[in-house]
Amino acid sequence: MTSTLMHDTRDSFGVFHRHDELDTAHHEAVIFFRDERTGLRAIVGVHDTTLGPALGGTRFFPYPSESAALTDVLRLSQGMTFKAAAAGMPLGGGKAVIIGDPSTAKTPELLRAYGRFLNRLGGSYITAADVGTTSEDLDLVGEATPYVVGRGREAGGSGDSGFATAYGVHRAMVAAATLVWGREGLNGRTVGVEGVGKVGFHLVGLLLEEGARVVVSDPSGLALSRVRSTYDSVTVAGSVIDGDLDVYAPCALGATLTPASVAGLQARLVCGAANNQLSTSDVDSMLFERQIVWVPDYVANGGGLIQVGSELVDADEDAVREKIRRIGDTVTQVLTTSRSEQVTTGVAAHHLVRERVSARSGATSR
Repeated sequence: MTSTLMHDTRDSFGVFHRHDELDTAHHEAVIFFRDERTGLRAIVGVHDTTLGPALGGTRFFPYPSESAALTDVLRLSQGMTFKAAAAGMPLGGGKAVIIGDPSTAKTPELLRAYGRFLNRLGGSYITAADVGTTSEDLDLVGEATPYVVGRGREAGGSGDSGFATAYGVHRAMVAAATLVWGREGLNGRTVGVEGVGKVGFHLVGLLLEEGARVVVSDPSGLALSRVRSTYDSVTVAGSVIDGDLDVYAPCALGATLTPASVAGLQARLVCGAANNQLSTSDVDSMLFERQIVWVPDYVANGGGLIQVGSELVDADEDAVREKIRRIGDTVTQVLTTSRSEQVTTGVAAHHLVRERVSARSGATSR
């Protein structure tokens, strides 16, 4: 079992010297881990621990290269810093990725080896579930380390955070829709949900309760079958981003908002659960110029973080739900700032995050 910090000199996208927007992200630590016996290859990124220990999910995904996995963990861990600050949580930003296809590479032995690796970090990074991992997986990781949240209730955790994330996105979307369309909000609006997995599925139900018309897309036939059998009023489409929508809700993988997709976007509001929705930061300005309201992903999708992070302070369910509900208040603050100061929503959200991190940094230095 080995742990190393590596840099491939053949690759222009290394850890500390890059040729993309992550060059100025200033991560505190990036740790690579490999276990030959189980086939585990993992990367942990700790972005910023000003507000508290780094917390973020573990993504298990068949990346085409180590470089792609590294880029993802750097982007995601930075996003977790923003998410924790926007949610008002005393946590820093971190993320982990395991390279491989979870349907074939994931084994109990690999997950326990991963847990042993995390344990060596001494709590500087605390993990939860993400794409490709479940609360059941975390139960196995938790056999080797206490630095895990989101385990099953039988194991002492708060369980899967999919509904909590969906509820936060729902509150964010309602708040944004109220600013865009007035008191009717989402009632009668067409919402395209891209990805109906463990978050998107719950979001569909909440939107239907709100009186919205829902169109969904997902490459997984099983996911679509589950939605169809549960919500017979939902329309299934091959793609939603280019459809006739009022709201586009990306709830799958990130980077779907590109210059090309934004140019053809018909929705007036974008709000979803996916992380890193913008392919590049300048897409924020493109959305603003087209008068499309984008709720920054790390503001909208903080519900899951609030749920699992609250395990660390033993918050009860009512307190957790109320904190998630207040995501809507934060969205209202961000969008109001965007309008009054004529800045993009991304700029307004970053200003809020910087204020909260700087306030904590100043208090600590005194």
